[in-house]
Amino acid sequence: MIGDLIDPSDSPARQHEKLLTIAGVLMRRVEQITDDSGAAYAQFQRAVMLEDQVRERTRDLERTLGLLDVSNARLGEANRAAEAARRNLADAIETIREGFALFDAHDVLVMCNQRFGMHMPDVRPDLRPGLHFDDYVVKVSLSRSLALPEGMTPLQWAVARKQRHRERHVMFNVRMLEDWWVQVSEHRTADGGTVILQTDVTDIIRLERQERGKLLDDQARLIRATLEHINQGVCIFDAELRLAGWNHRLADLLAIPLSRLRIGAGFDLLLDGIRDETAFGDGLDGTSLESWVNLRQSRPPLSFELRRRGRILDVFAQEMPNGGFVMSFTDVTTERAAIDALSRANETLEQRVMERTLDLEDALGNAERANAGRTRFVAAASHDLLQPLSAAKLFISSIEDEAVTPRARTSLIKAQNALQSVEGILGALLDISKLESGRGAVSVGPVDLARLLDRLREEFAEIAKAKGLRLTILPCTLEVMSDAAYLRRILQNLIGNAIRYTRTGRVLVGVRRKGATARIEVWDTGPGIPEQELDNIFKEFHRLNARASASEGMGLGLAIVERACSLLEHPLGVSSQVGRGSCFMVQMPVAEGAANSVAVQPLARPDPRLAAQNKIGFLVENDQDLRRALCLLLEKWGVSVLDAASGEEALDLIDELGILPDFFLVDHHLGDGMTGVEFLRLMRARHGEVPARIVTANRSPEVRAQCAAAGIGMLMKPIDPRALEAVLQDLD
Repeated sequence: MIGDLIDPSDSPARQHEKLLTIAGVLMRRVEQITDDSGAAYAQFQRAVMLEDQVRERTRDLERTLGLLDVSNARLGEANRAAEAARRNLADAIETIREGFALFDAHDVLVMCNQRFGMHMPDVRPDLRPGLHFDDYVVKVSLSRSLALPEGMTPLQWAVARKQRHRERHVMFNVRMLEDWWVQVSEHRTADGGTVILQTDVTDIIRLERQERGKLLDDQARLIRATLEHINQGVCIFDAELRLAGWNHRLADLLAIPLSRLRIGAGFDLLLDGIRDETAFGDGLDGTSLESWVNLRQSRPPLSFELRRRGRILDVFAQEMPNGGFVMSFTDVTTERAAIDALSRANETLEQRVMERTLDLEDALGNAERANAGRTRFVAAASHDLLQPLSAAKLFISSIEDEAVTPRARTSLIKAQNALQSVEGILGALLDISKLESGRGAVSVGPVDLARLLDRLREEFAEIAKAKGLRLTILPCTLEVMSDAAYLRRILQNLIGNAIRYTRTGRVLVGVRRKGATARIEVWDTGPGIPEQELDNIFKEFHRLNARASASEGMGLGLAIVERACSLLEHPLGVSSQVGRGSCFMVQMPVAEGAANSVAVQPLARPDPRLAAQNKIGFLVENDQDLRRALCLLLEKWGVSVLDAASGEEALDLIDELGILPDFFLVDHHLGDGMTGVEFLRLMRARHGEVPARIVTANRSPEVRAQCAAAGIGMLMKPIDPRALEAVLQDLD
């Protein structure tokens, strides 16, 4: 049936088209049946059948026409809705203040509002749907209303506009005639089309220009005021060598009438003013200056001097980014006069300084001679005092305990302590004298702390025990870079002070290593040092405990420590708490390749007196009392002693007896004859290597160097019996 031939999903227009086709087919068939010349009956039969078919087709046609009417009604309603939507869209884009245009994905104009192309009346009639974007750009580039940028042709503008059209988002300003400005904003849509908005920004740009003009005017006024308030003459020229700015100081310095200084004046005006009664300095002249000015680019900074009518002007010129340049003129007449006066004063001062220097050199020479004389006196006095002091100590040490009564033994102990105090004072005075005179030359090298600390332990163990103190010296196997003699003296003073001022408790000595440095610390449980006294304790003859007797020192120990540490460049530190104790710290570099410090147990050392028994020793000493005291002490320890007053006498005695002793103790200064080192060298040459020690009170670097060069150890005066025991142990 006809209803079966119509698809309800078809649009009304499609259904209407199908119904018209069906009706036409039916009509042609009826006409064909009518014209047929068949038999009447057959015709009748066909007529009846045709009538039924026509009736049925008529009903189908009526239904089709009904559907067609419904479809037409729907189509009309849809067209009306689409038209309404289009009118609403057109009304919407017409109401916006910006110019609006929509191009499809093929860059064909779909629609635009009346404000699109608002400032181009000659282009506006061509802005209709179907216009291609390229044609639109060409028409705009040729518009009489478009103000092309300077130096750009319409074709160049069109090419640049099409290139920017390729971007997804574009925003730029276009200047129109009569100073109108349009901002163009172009954006891509999701289907590849383009939306263009044109906004009139004339008021904004004019306002910005007005504000910029005000700002430039304010800046110009500020610059003008600044130029007028500086003490230099300044002029500014543009790229065309026209005067663009100046100040009144320029007219004053160059004597140019203000009426001639005007905006736009040429550089000749200034050049004439410079040449007039002016002398150039620094090898420059007017021609060179004019050549520099006429350079259009890459002018190097220029500095020169002008002398004009008694004035000296320092001129500096430099190029500006816009191709112009600025010149400044500074009056340096006063400065030059001051420099000349200062130069003359310097010459006079140099003469006076030279005279004073000569006087100072004479005074310094006198002071050095006086200081050297004092040092020699202290050294000689110390040496002369140490000789009988050593003899007295040795005589006391040689007295047998059984030979004296308890009361006499007490007196001997007191006498021995007094002699030790005198020895310490003399040693301190000698050290201070050497440090002050600059004779304290150091010999820095690796120092074995294990050996040094062992000796200090042996030296102070009995002293601490006698005071009822516990002395702990932690073992260490580090090697540090220092002077062995000075470092030992430093630690002797620090440990001695700690024991001297500590009544109860203990004294602790240890080494801390941190990286490439080692720090030796001496702790005590003494009374402590008040904070205000921390700087004073290193002064000479300064003692905190005023009740300490002279036998306990003269306050030189820490002064020696401070100066020796300064000489060795070993940082010295101290921390203390009153009532709890103090800690003195000396820091020094670790010798390269030194191992980390580890605790070791000191080896038990045999009694040196037992080792010296049945040995033959030879003592060469020109001081009779000291020689006699040493002989008594050595014989007390079981040593057979040969003695002589000079090297020559010793050589004759050895040749006469034909006996080579087991060891030699030789004084370095043996009077007018040979020295101790010379004697031992001669002995080695005759009899080969012999164990020996040089005994001397001379602590100078020269004597140490001589002994070191000869490979001979030293025993310092005054001779301490314990030190002598250690020497006998080493010589075994």
